[in-house]
Amino acid sequence: MRVLLISTYELGHQPLHLASPAAALEAGGHRVRCIDLSVEQLDRDKIDWAEAVGVSVPMHTAMRLAIGAGEQIRAIRPRLPICFYGLYAAVSDDPTIGGLVDRLIAGEYESELAEWVEALGDSPAPRPATSSIDLGRHEFHTPSRGQLPPLERYARLERDGEEQLAGYVEASHGCVHKCRHCPVPVAYDGRIRIVGSSVVMTDIAQLVAAGARHITFGDPDFLNGVKHSLGVARELHRRFPEVTFDCTTKVEHILEHRHVWPELSEYGCLFVISAFESLNPEILTYLDKGHTADEAAQAVGLLREHGIEIRPSWLPFTPWATPRDILEILDFVIANEMVGNVDPIQYTIRLLVPKGSLLLDRPEIAPYLQDYDRDRLTYDWQAGDPQLDRLHAELAEIVEAGVAAEVDSVSTFRTLYRAVADTAGHSADPADLGDVEPRPRLTEAWFCCAEPTDIQLASVAGGEPVS
Repeated sequence: MRVLLISTYELGHQPLHLASPAAALEAGGHRVRCIDLSVEQLDRDKIDWAEAVGVSVPMHTAMRLAIGAGEQIRAIRPRLPICFYGLYAAVSDDPTIGGLVDRLIAGEYESELAEWVEALGDSPAPRPATSSIDLGRHEFHTPSRGQLPPLERYARLERDGEEQLAGYVEASHGCVHKCRHCPVPVAYDGRIRIVGSSVVMTDIAQLVAAGARHITFGDPDFLNGVKHSLGVARELHRRFPEVTFDCTTKVEHILEHRHVWPELSEYGCLFVISAFESLNPEILTYLDKGHTADEAAQAVGLLREHGIEIRPSWLPFTPWATPRDILEILDFVIANEMVGNVDPIQYTIRLLVPKGSLLLDRPEIAPYLQDYDRDRLTYDWQAGDPQLDRLHAELAEIVEAGVAAEVDSVSTFRTLYRAVADTAGHSADPADLGDVEPRPRLTEAWFCCAEPTDIQLASVAGGEPVS
């Protein structure tokens, strides 16, 4: 079979979720071509070539964009089989998507995707759309990256005023935790699947050969399988001592596994992404985050003892938040000298509640929920504080204007602070910001639990694909 794989967005990384299924399909004797719509246009010739299409949906933004891409494909070839595969397939039980695609596969999707393609070859007649979550233990193939755009077209490591090419791998899938705002437990239900060290290292080797000098471990939580992760990091440093890396892990794991940080620092860990989300203890409880504001501050200090920075992700806008809660986040960032660690867009992130979200089981959210928005793939909600929606719009406008005008992030932070303080009734300029020097980061500032930008949506909004 001739299979076209499409990625719409993977946080600025060269898309692993094209490379991994491409390898599985090629191992089964299928011919594969790829398109990454984050850096390429939808290719009419490839659509005409394909006998089946798989579209990667690893996050909310990707799913929103995938719908637009699917609609374009359907307009050209109405009967071409389409499968959406990836994490967000588990939280998208929606009639709009069900009428667009023939198959939805979440979890460990590679084997089921290959089986779906095989079945199409045996019986190409249309069948009713079906969905599944596969958590079986499958053999992983070394990702096939030969058809993907080069690393030069993707996010880079920015450090000390210089940029280096970066690659993206995953040493594990799933998560042992069940944070209620996160899409991962909807599919994995507190389980993880380990990717063999040899597969991970072979993939890293081909990324290094392609020019990567930094690796992002994109596991939902790198320390879920701490012995495995340490082994991979150790082998990375042994084979490529000049290559640095970053990873993602929870506050509670940073503190629980405090003994690993000297070793990970030695192996080249520059920064850790950690979902702080809020400082309000009630909101942290509603989200089942498993940490407190004090523990978040401890995590910052612990990592800095070993020369590692935290890049926290925030979820300032939830139904229960107030302007005062958001001001506390900004004050926390100042107090912990993290102005240079946080991209301004983080202060505008608003809670998404897709179908299947574990938050729907929390009675605390019921008074705020409104109708399901099929275009945005989330339930609308009304904030308890009437000032919150206005403040969200104001902060989003500040950030967008700052990006358009190429305003530095420190100046944008000061403008955001004044807007939040004014709404919270504490009008004042921020105090001394402390050390505001930029910390090591990737040049892609967007995070997974965010709405797509207007530019991203426009890239898949109708019109003829370009050959």
